[in-house]
Amino acid sequence: MASEPRWDKTLASEAIPSRSTSFAGEPQNVTGARLAAEQFLRDLARTARPAAPEYWDDILLVVTELAANAVQYAPGPFALRMRRTFDGVHVTVHDTSSTPPAPRPFDPRHGGGGIGWHLVHALCDQVSVVTDDGGKDIHVFLPW
Repeated sequence: MASEPRWDKTLASEAIPSRSTSFAGEPQNVTGARLAAEQFLRDLARTARPAAPEYWDDILLVVTELAANAVQYAPGPFALRMRRTFDGVHVTVHDTSSTPPAPRPFDPRHGGGGIGWHLVHALCDQVSVVTDDGGKDIHVFLPW
């Protein structure tokens, strides 16, 4: 006997929360992006709690890394967009550089970074980069 599919009407397209914020691309905007992400997650958690407590921190870490990379490697403004998906959160960061990110060697003995892009890939379910003449969009999907 076949059962009827169960549809979650709370995730109808008009009910999926999203938020977009633009930044000038200055160092203090990394904190601004993290605070904007935190507010989005607070609002989201009112109706949909994360499946695991660490998902909250993972999303904030990824947003911080992507914003820091936008400030460091792309001149000018960047934008952060976050939206709820069926099983997680989709984060998009748009910046003005059309050069895709590339992993750099990480050596904790010498400092100088190199771990951010590796962290993004380790924490996200999917990562993609779309470039065009106006810059690039980095799309990441994280569990919630």
